[in-house]
Amino acid sequence: MTSLTVHQTPEAHPDTSTPDPHQDTFSKTVLGFWMYLMTDCLLFGTLFATYAVLHNSTFGGPTSHEIYNLSTAFIETMILLLSSVTCGLAVLASLKNAKASVVAWLLVTFLLGATFIAFELTEFHHLIQDGHSWQKSAFLSSFFTLVGTHGTHVSVGLFWMLVLILQVFFAGITVDTFRRLVVFSMFWHFLDLIWIFIYTFVYLMGVI
Repeated sequence: MTSLTVHQTPEAHPDTSTPDPHQDTFSKTVLGFWMYLMTDCLLFGTLFATYAVLHNSTFGGPTSHEIYNLSTAFIETMILLLSSVTCGLAVLASLKNAKASVVAWLLVTFLLGATFIAFELTEFHHLIQDGHSWQKSAFLSSFFTLVGTHGTHVSVGLFWMLVLILQVFFAGITVDTFRRLVVFSMFWHFLDLIWIFIYTFVYLMGVI
């Protein structure tokens, strides 16, 4: 693993016609991850469309207006928005080669993400305890699938974050760890954006 720090500018290649291998790898990684995010957009787009079609298919069960807790959803939104800010601060700290700050901000991001998941699991538990499980109606099936898929992505992000924290802690801010941090931040901000759509399209419109 190279010891080149991110805040330093690599020396120019002896042959200027040959691209810098670090820059080439970074560009390919970011492009590849953008392609992955586009496939995730298709996945969530399909789930949103399914929810829109099945929203009124309650099979005599409760409607969204009856079971959604807008206050809890708003708290979840604020937590995830704050975690997106702290994730961005971790990236900014990496540009200054401040390893301790990067680890600290990632730990804060992890705690916020874990809190978000705890709120979501509590909401699911209360719905199921009240007899409103995903088996009750097509509406609830689509709701649990959409929100649960997002929650699964956040859970994967938490595991990814732990691995990244360990890599930064032991290896420092290198070209490789910086690239991984940037890619992770793209993923985390994407999940934040998807949740904003969920809060607006599912919870807010569901209550209104």
